[in-house]
Amino acid sequence: MSLNETVSAERVHIGFFGKRNAGKSSLVNAVTGQSLAVVSDVKGTTTDPVKKAMELLPVGPVVIIDTPGLDDEGALGEMRVEKTREILSRTDIAVIVVDASLGKTTEDEAFVAELEKRKLPYILVYNKSDMTESRVALGENELLVSARTGDGINALKEKIGEIAKSKGEKKLILADLISQGDMVVLCIPIDEAAPKGRLILPQQLVLRELLDCRASALCCQPGELPELLSNLQKKPRLVITDSQVFGEVSQLVPQDVQLTSFSILMARYKGELSALVEGAGVLSRINDGDKILISEGCTHHRQCNDIGTVKLPGWIKNYSKAEPDFSFTSGGEFPKDLSGFSLVVHCGGCMLNEKEMKHRMQVAEEQGVPMVNYGVAIAQMNGILSRSLEPFQEK
Repeated sequence: MSLNETVSAERVHIGFFGKRNAGKSSLVNAVTGQSLAVVSDVKGTTTDPVKKAMELLPVGPVVIIDTPGLDDEGALGEMRVEKTREILSRTDIAVIVVDASLGKTTEDEAFVAELEKRKLPYILVYNKSDMTESRVALGENELLVSARTGDGINALKEKIGEIAKSKGEKKLILADLISQGDMVVLCIPIDEAAPKGRLILPQQLVLRELLDCRASALCCQPGELPELLSNLQKKPRLVITDSQVFGEVSQLVPQDVQLTSFSILMARYKGELSALVEGAGVLSRINDGDKILISEGCTHHRQCNDIGTVKLPGWIKNYSKAEPDFSFTSGGEFPKDLSGFSLVVHCGGCMLNEKEMKHRMQVAEEQGVPMVNYGVAIAQMNGILSRSLEPFQEK
């Protein structure tokens, strides 16, 4: 990925769903103008979700997802259907593909009901319209198309664009917390966990938004922070730091200067900050043997002093004075069944789209399992949670 490309987590995710041989893959190829998906008359050609990040007019940066058939059969088929349903947790707009010659089936109707229950925007598309004489009465979110001839494809793209636009303005990371001309200090440790030659995504996103706001950004490592602050003629509007050095940095930043972390900013940007703050209270009530799930949205290479599998478990044991039982997941893995867990500690979710991060929080909430974000948890364990939330309380 080049520096100019939008990461997948910041793109609109468009999933194509339907029964086998409804023409999902053909329709994906017609919409994208590329041979993205393998097309065949054989049922079940698509065996795994296929994703493609691209620019789609009039939407902009998107991720197109082609999925296996909802009616796949056999033991492997059931696994494929399960994978398809997992895609719903990260889908912003669903396109349901129906064979126009067959019309909607009970399976299609059941899937529509599931989408409506999830409040997931969808478009129902009758494909292969060129191969049938029959015409169906179209509802508000229904279209007649032909992937083979191209009829209706532009109308489908326009409809996708309308839904994407109706989702509202893009959420802000910190633009609502600062004003033009403000100075913000970014304290970024460069240690063994830092990627070579680049900043991690939350740091990139924050820096870009500061520039868009016409604010000034000063970057340093923790060791250089005291000298940087002493050389400033006026105090900065805000100091933002990596959560791993939260405790250290809080001692270096004067109490009259607001302080928060990249992870807490991401908690507000991707999920529901108030719910994650509530989860922080559980950390002081952890007992021996309690099960804690530590989940990350990315699949980075684990370092010897990895925050998720090494540092956080150590900090939690030290803070709670207990010996809990830790489990770990990463990437697209997140358990459906959280029974038995006392707490979920989740990363900032920078590599997950907002839809999936909120889905994970919903799964935990529905099962009565508290969830806390890395940055919120670390602030709590360093006794600075109230201070780290101050920037969000003034505006």
